[in-house]
Amino acid sequence: MTLVWMGEHADLDRELVGGKAHSLNRMHALGLPVPPAFVLTTDECARYSRLGRLGDTVLDALRSAVATLEARTGRRFGDTRRPLLVSVRSGAATSMPGMMDTVLNLGINDEVEAALRASTGDAAYAADTHRRFRQQFARVVGTDAPADPWAQLVAAVCAVFGSWQSKRAVSYRRHHRIPDDGGTSVTVQAMVFGNLDDNSGTGVLFSRNPLTGDAEPYGEWLPRGQGEDIVSGAHDPLPLATLAAQLPKVHHSLLEAAALLETTGRDVQDIEFTVEAGTLWLLQSRSAKRSPDAAVRLAVALHDDGVADAHEALHRVTPEQVAAVCRPRITPEARAAAKVVARGEAACPGVASGRVVADVDTAESLADEVDVVLARPTTDPDDVPGMIVSAAILTEIGGSTSHAAVVSRELGTPCVVGCGAGSLAALVGTEVTVDGSTGEVFAGRVPLTSGDPEDNPALARLLEWARERVPGHPGGPAELVAAAQAATRSARPVVATRRAG
Repeated sequence: MTLVWMGEHADLDRELVGGKAHSLNRMHALGLPVPPAFVLTTDECARYSRLGRLGDTVLDALRSAVATLEARTGRRFGDTRRPLLVSVRSGAATSMPGMMDTVLNLGINDEVEAALRASTGDAAYAADTHRRFRQQFARVVGTDAPADPWAQLVAAVCAVFGSWQSKRAVSYRRHHRIPDDGGTSVTVQAMVFGNLDDNSGTGVLFSRNPLTGDAEPYGEWLPRGQGEDIVSGAHDPLPLATLAAQLPKVHHSLLEAAALLETTGRDVQDIEFTVEAGTLWLLQSRSAKRSPDAAVRLAVALHDDGVADAHEALHRVTPEQVAAVCRPRITPEARAAAKVVARGEAACPGVASGRVVADVDTAESLADEVDVVLARPTTDPDDVPGMIVSAAILTEIGGSTSHAAVVSRELGTPCVVGCGAGSLAALVGTEVTVDGSTGEVFAGRVPLTSGDPEDNPALARLLEWARERVPGHPGGPAELVAAAQAATRSARPVVATRRAG
């Protein structure tokens, strides 16, 4: 199979279409607002790797699909009256957030910019859309954007297929033990514009809090932004409450969609959305990456809410997450005596100490000798190899749904984001202690104390379920959970979670 349209199939093979397209198809089937899209399947990624180019069959399919997209939107690719712009996004079968590449606003050139300016009467919006495209295309494809929209599209599709073999993607797969032969799909979708006007913007919503495990929805919103603005960490977004105040109907519809997606997906959801001129559009929903603390709390909460039974709940938490929850914490006495040298937004709970480094190469070269704390203005996918080897992660800008925050939660690495522009440079080369639970960074190595698992009610219940399955097991909490999972994995399969991502 080469190309599949979203919404034309009741269900799709995730291995074939990737998580992004699987998510879009699922939302479409639920009747949620999704811009029209099609996907070039993962088998084309392998074919591209062999040929080093797109074959004639896929080029013909791509041309035909663009024509269909024009018919469905009433716009034309490269037209100067009603231009069609598209996004080009990667989508591996296993969620790899922030690892590969995306190009937005593809199809714009000088003439199309003039058409957008004429149709909206907003020269700033048209110029901003063109600027964003040029910058993203140059970063992802590695060359200046050609004026011809078709040449832009072919180059972007090739770059996204090629991103499967990028250093950051290979490093991520190695760390998470993901096979290298899966490949990525390429999703082409009609653009909706969060940068259009004052009633437009972009945001990320979690159906429950992925930092703490609290039951309330959690998210961030950036007026007049586009999707990459928040996840890149290049901007400081606003709390989701500002969307509720500005566009209450949109906010209500968003929460309704989140509840539906969590129920049908049987897991906490991470939802990307755009609002264009007061209209809500959903762009992705996937199983949320969560901190170790949140993973334990959410497993128990989903059990209590009837979403998962005890068997499922036990298998939703990894032994590594249990070990992270049991790591030592700062005592009140030590906290009172410590000097705060930076403060930001808590992004992944936990405490770690180490030497502050400012770049990935230094982090990788020192990590075998000393604990390192990676401090960056903000992180992007190229920073992932350094993030993997770091004891803690700090950023100067970005919020709790930024790239640094999402990746750190998946890694279980303490993280503080948004410490303030220029605030971390003076810390490079010094030793600090990062508390990802409070958002504080302390000078030097702060004394820690071991926690008691029984002081954590959710962890205590999880361990109780584990002991029922392996009575008398002598190991610690992480070993106990691992043994219980191993003992029950073959006895009863985990109910499949329809994850999107």
